Amino acid sequence: MCSQITTHIFVVKWLHVDKRRDVFQAIADPTRREIIGLLAKQTLNLNGIADYFNTSRPTISQHIKILTECGLISVQKLGRERYCQMKWKPLNEVVLWLLPYRTHWENKLDNLDSYLDQLKKERKHDKRKK
Repeated sequence: MCSQITTHIFVVKWLHVDKRRDVFQAIADPTRREIIGLLAKQTLNLNGIADYFNTSRPTISQHIKILTECGLISVQKLGRERYCQMKWKPLNEVVLWLLPYRTHWENKLDNLDSYLDQLKKERKHDKRKK
């Protein structure tokens, strides 16, 4: 019985420790994507970010915490204010993951373009016959 409890505690702690946040978790939330969009344009303090949203400051602080844990933003304390700045490097992971899908869809769209061009040519040819 004691062995089972010890194993259970170990597994629970292991799962908790291993539950690290990643960039994909950060960008999964629409509010966090909007915050990223804001910070991509300028450095803002927490109040400046919160002003853009119809939600509480603690909610925005929680989003900022997640973005910081994922490495997407850095927070610097200047006086009484905390300023958030975008860190671009972690988004490279997303870009690399998306690259094969982008190539796939570009090929599909190129094929669609070719098909539509062929249809236009056939329609012109049919009109000339009449």
